[in-house]
Amino acid sequence: MSATPEATFYEQVGGHDTFVRLVHDFYVGVAGDPELRALYPEEDLGPAEERLRKFFEQYWGGPRTYSEERGHPRLRMRHVPFAVTPTMRDRWLLHMLAAVDGLGLEPRHDIVLRDYLIRAADMLVNTPEGGTPPV
Repeated sequence: MSATPEATFYEQVGGHDTFVRLVHDFYVGVAGDPELRALYPEEDLGPAEERLRKFFEQYWGGPRTYSEERGHPRLRMRHVPFAVTPTMRDRWLLHMLAAVDGLGLEPRHDIVLRDYLIRAADMLVNTPEGGTPPV
C-alpha cells in the first residue's frame, strides 16, 4: 500500500496563480509608495516581481526555479546593500499583508502565510532608523 503524499502549502492555496496575484498586488502597492519604491534600484519592477514570486513558490513547495536560476536564496545577504529599517519593514508589510487580504485564503492558510511574512520581514531589518546599511 503506497501513501499519497500530502499536498504542499503551495498546492493547498492554489499554486502558481495565487502567488502571481499575491506578488503582483504587492508590487502595485510598492509602485505607489515613494519611500519603499526607492529601495528598488531597477526602474522596472517586473524583474523584482518575478524573483519574489519564484522565491515564494519555491519556499512554499512549488517549482524550484528560484534556486535553479539564482542559487541559494540567502535572503539576509541579498538585502545587505539596502537600508532595511523598521519603518521600511513596516511599509513592506503594509503592502504585503494588503496583498494577502486580497487572496481570500482559508483562515488556517492565511495565518501561516502572515506569520511567515512577519517573521521574514523582521529578520531582514539591518539598519536602525536614520542609520546606514551594514557593509
